[in-house]
Amino acid sequence: MVTLVAMTSEEYQRYVENAIVIFANEKVKAGNWTEEESLDRAKSDYETLLPQGEKSENNYLFTIYDNEQAVGIIWLARKSEDEGFIYEILISDEFRGMGYGKKAMQQLEVFGRELGLKKIGLHVFGHNKPARGLYEKLGYIETNIKMEKVL
Repeated sequence: MVTLVAMTSEEYQRYVENAIVIFANEKVKAGNWTEEESLDRAKSDYETLLPQGEKSENNYLFTIYDNEQAVGIIWLARKSEDEGFIYEILISDEFRGMGYGKKAMQQLEVFGRELGLKKIGLHVFGHNKPARGLYEKLGYIETNIKMEKVL
């Protein structure tokens, strides 16, 4: 059974160190940042969004468990009284493709409703086709599309 458990300080430290590197790499892959600047910019973004780490107000960071096995993380931020935003869902490599992302997002929707949220948004990199497919299956729709061409 998939459950969401609030991250401990230790889990948060492991998460954020890894997440900064992944986010920096994704921004480079998407063509948004240069490799040279990416780690500093990613670190700055995380410090801005989570100034008190896992205890940052209006942010809910969870470890995703299947029974007693940690399989990933999910992070929801309350952006307004009735809107939330998923900043991150990350399933560990060895557990991908097993339905954990879908189940975790469904659990997060239940949590969001309990908070009084009416809508949850998220961002997905255009090159992340598996994630886009999952979000579409769960009923998420595209609201903005940014396109560019390298000359």
